[in-house]
Amino acid sequence: MTLDVTSFIVEKGGDPEVIKESQRKRGGSVELVDEVIAMYKHWVEAQFEANQVKKQVNAVQKEITAKRKAKEPFDEFLEQKNKLEAQVAEMEKAVDEEERVMRAKAATIGNLVNKGVPISQTEDDNKVLKTWHPDGPNAQVEKKSDILAHHEVMIRIGAFDTERGSKVAGHRGFFLTEDGVDLNQALINYGLDFLRKRGYKKIQPPFFMRKDAMAKTAQLDQFDEELYKVSGDGEDKYLIATSEQPISAFHSDELFDQPEKQLYAGYSTCFRKEAGAAGRDTWGIFRVHQFEKVEQFCITQPEHSWEMFEHMVENAEAFYQSLKIPYQVVAIVSGALNLAASQKYDLEAWFPFQGAYKELVSCSNCTDYRERGRSSLCLLA
Repeated sequence: MTLDVTSFIVEKGGDPEVIKESQRKRGGSVELVDEVIAMYKHWVEAQFEANQVKKQVNAVQKEITAKRKAKEPFDEFLEQKNKLEAQVAEMEKAVDEEERVMRAKAATIGNLVNKGVPISQTEDDNKVLKTWHPDGPNAQVEKKSDILAHHEVMIRIGAFDTERGSKVAGHRGFFLTEDGVDLNQALINYGLDFLRKRGYKKIQPPFFMRKDAMAKTAQLDQFDEELYKVSGDGEDKYLIATSEQPISAFHSDELFDQPEKQLYAGYSTCFRKEAGAAGRDTWGIFRVHQFEKVEQFCITQPEHSWEMFEHMVENAEAFYQSLKIPYQVVAIVSGALNLAASQKYDLEAWFPFQGAYKELVSCSNCTDYRERGRSSLCLLA
């Protein structure tokens, strides 16, 4: 995942000032942009020097060919050619390493922040774009003290068991039982069918990925902070934190013959290490290490990505309207965007027992930041 490196270079038609301004909006390092530019220039120079030595190899080869035709000794030229070829091999190795380091540095710089994103470093400044209530636009949400929290309801009906879950799986572990299993499966099936009726293809990906594949879709800090590592006799793998990760690799190294959008309704179990982060929502089965999720993942032509982004948000809204759950749509501030996102909306449902809106949906447009294609992505449930 990275911006096009040439977008940093003025001579290639790029505009580094645009990238720097985007970094400022994110609260990121502007100096990184200058570092990438310097690394690019050094890489180009190294390529040029290697090509110059290649030209010397070709010139010596012509001398060898001429000597052979004239049946004259050419041992001296052959020795010279061998030395030059060894030099080229070392130089090309250095060029490849410089490119790797340069692209790794570029990958620490976020996508260009879209013009509609609220500029702030605190999520207190997230902007509410709209609200919806099943009782109409004039209906008001309110905190209720005469109802039970979700975990209390589930305990009373025997829908889950956190005590035995923690005993077996550790912190935040749980068993779904009886009606809890049925409700979970019903929502999964309903969500998948809901999207299929809207033109999406159902897809259930592998639950783990090879490290090189994961590195192309996950931020580097996710490897230690969020992802579970699976070690065995072969190469290390990582459990997925979202079906978005393996689905983004589904068309890896493929070219689309037709400019048709690819719409996927992904379903997977997800695994995350950051359960109970910052002490938030640690009761019940919020912020757990393992959960199921249905999400939209869409690959479009660049000129259609923002239209698709809005369409995905509309799908998410329609889904929760069908469940008659009050919600608000929120534009996330620039400082809270992950590196890939150019813009992100959250759909937050109203939880009457807590008297608060809580995130159920996160929808991002990643434009062309992802190496394998131009994509918009959105989790649905």
